[in-house]
Amino acid sequence: MMWIQKLSAVHSMRTLTLVDTVIPSRMMSSTTSSALTKAVLVIFGSLLLAVSAQFKIPLYPVPVTGQTLVVLLIGMTYGARLGGLTMAIYLFEGALGLPVFAGGGGGFGYLFGMSGGYLFGFLMASITMGYFAERGMGQTVASTAVCMLMGNLVIYFFGVLWLASFIGFEKALNLGVLPFLYGDALKLIIAAGFMPFAWHAFKLARKSP
Repeated sequence: MMWIQKLSAVHSMRTLTLVDTVIPSRMMSSTTSSALTKAVLVIFGSLLLAVSAQFKIPLYPVPVTGQTLVVLLIGMTYGARLGGLTMAIYLFEGALGLPVFAGGGGGFGYLFGMSGGYLFGFLMASITMGYFAERGMGQTVASTAVCMLMGNLVIYFFGVLWLASFIGFEKALNLGVLPFLYGDALKLIIAAGFMPFAWHAFKLARKSP
């Protein structure tokens, strides 16, 4: 029973995310200010996701977009609820037909096409990353790397299962995972450097007079 109590304590323990640290507490002191601040963050995040989906890094064997990196960073920065809401709004914008997906895609056909599993994986990954961030992860190089690895696994889990229903599991693995591992490794390195740096910078800024 002791280990159950410890697990429950860890689950209920919430630490501040980077957004909680950066945004002044006075902006979150009233219901109106809090709602407005969160709305601005969600809109900004969804726009950033849309832009990152169009940005391609020319890597071998296939070019990759910056979208996965932004998805996971938003989760680590915003937290589970706000990060998940941002991703949900982004998917809703795409479902309405706005050109927010990779290659300027949009609409239900794209959302529920062969790559749709990865998009829904983005939603689950952002929530997962937010949960980890709220437990103090993402502030060091090692914990950020672990978070990025877990987030990518979540995306691939949903993406490959969905894609496999169209082309079979082996092809889904060969086409939907293996070509992107180099890009994911690069994104992991970028995030592992960026998140600890951001935390360190804002902590120093708070201490300065």
